[in-house]
Amino acid sequence: MPLTPRMRRAAVPLLVFVLGLAVLGLTASLMLGRPVATGVSAVGGPFTLVNQDGRTVSDRDFAGRPHLVFFGFTHCPDICPTTLQQISDVLVALGPQGRDVKALFVTVDPERDTPAAMKEYLSSFDPRIVGLTGSPEAVAATVKAYRAYSRKVPLKEGDYTMEHTALVYIMDGRGQFVGSLNLMRPAKDAAAEVARQL
Repeated sequence: MPLTPRMRRAAVPLLVFVLGLAVLGLTASLMLGRPVATGVSAVGGPFTLVNQDGRTVSDRDFAGRPHLVFFGFTHCPDICPTTLQQISDVLVALGPQGRDVKALFVTVDPERDTPAAMKEYLSSFDPRIVGLTGSPEAVAATVKAYRAYSRKVPLKEGDYTMEHTALVYIMDGRGQFVGSLNLMRPAKDAAAEVARQL
């Protein structure tokens, strides 16, 4: 049956619609086959601090191998010692393959946490945990670089405590943030997560 002029006019929008769908489908199939570029995480960055032996160290001293980062302070009543013990258990659970893995314990209380105070405090935990302190400005810059949080909270009689982020950051060998370490499970399972970066 031949197409009338009216039928031809009605067919044009339908043809345009079908061609549009075909182009859209082809574009989608091409895009799905391409790898999607992802941005580098904005957590972490350069720092220069002082370790528990009084030696100046920077992020470059930990380059080339994965490491953990935890913010806290030596006067912390429960979260910090518990977390540091859990980190110690994870380091032990890594076994020989984890002998070069370090965990950085960065103070958020540089007023009280001198290198000597950090050294004494960390003597109860795995020796691969490195205590880091420094000037208030250097510590604040490190806290900011890791998108962490800390705040001085006054207590009675002139004393104070510190509120702070309690995450344990997993950093890869390039110093890039991988994720936070879940310590609410057996140490061997948490160690397996770290081992994937080795």
